[in-house]
Amino acid sequence: MSSALPIGIFDSGIGGLTVAGAIHRILPNEQLIYFGDTEHLPYGDKSPEAIRSYSLNIGRFLLSKNCKMIIIACNTASSHAYQALVDELGHHVPVINVIDPVVDALVKAGKYHKVGVIGTKSTVQSGLYARKIAQINRHIKVSSLATPLLAPMIEEGYFDNNISHAVIESYLSSEKLKNIECLVLACTHYPLIKAEISNYYEGRVDIINTAEIVAQHVKDQLTRLELLNVSAVKNHRFYVSDYTKSFEKSTRLFFGEQIHLKHQVI
Repeated sequence: MSSALPIGIFDSGIGGLTVAGAIHRILPNEQLIYFGDTEHLPYGDKSPEAIRSYSLNIGRFLLSKNCKMIIIACNTASSHAYQALVDELGHHVPVINVIDPVVDALVKAGKYHKVGVIGTKSTVQSGLYARKIAQINRHIKVSSLATPLLAPMIEEGYFDNNISHAVIESYLSSEKLKNIECLVLACTHYPLIKAEISNYYEGRVDIINTAEIVAQHVKDQLTRLELLNVSAVKNHRFYVSDYTKSFEKSTRLFFGEQIHLKHQVI
């Protein structure tokens, strides 16, 4: 497999661009092909069967674009579709999810006894973070809280204002998150409100930005597989299953620079 081939990344919408942005910063020579399934967002209130079906269709599309690696930049899809993607596509390309690298980082830190997790209803209901952490270290307690208003709030541009402050405080003051030592932002939208969350805790709680951890994991895996691209980067490509001007306008918030979305039916 050629190291010059692109990396495929997908999410239920454009929130996964936070992961794509982190990968772009740490691996500037890599070409990215991103797919946002905006027609079916949010995945958080879809059935596991539907999420697997959407994810497999996207995975096949990215494979058709000759991607050398596929990254599931969505906690919900990582929870419900990762194994299906590995079973069908894993013999062609490595498949990376956003949960395992974070779990490994938390456990290796060796300093946490109570971990908080916030994410979509589907991610929290899957209980995957708690199970995976317990498999490695059963002494770490995981307390999860569904925060379904945060992703749509962020997509509508409501952050770093009175509305977002009130919503964030309402969630983080939950008894479920009492006495946590770190908080996992288990949704790829949430890095955009990391500063607000940090301000709420006033330094008492470590905030885990999954996008940065996943980007470093991708670099480590490409290095191990001898697939790091050392040549000049080609143009990135960004696809969505349902195009609107508002989606394209919002991409700068997530990726860090203006990008052009292409409509792609799968």
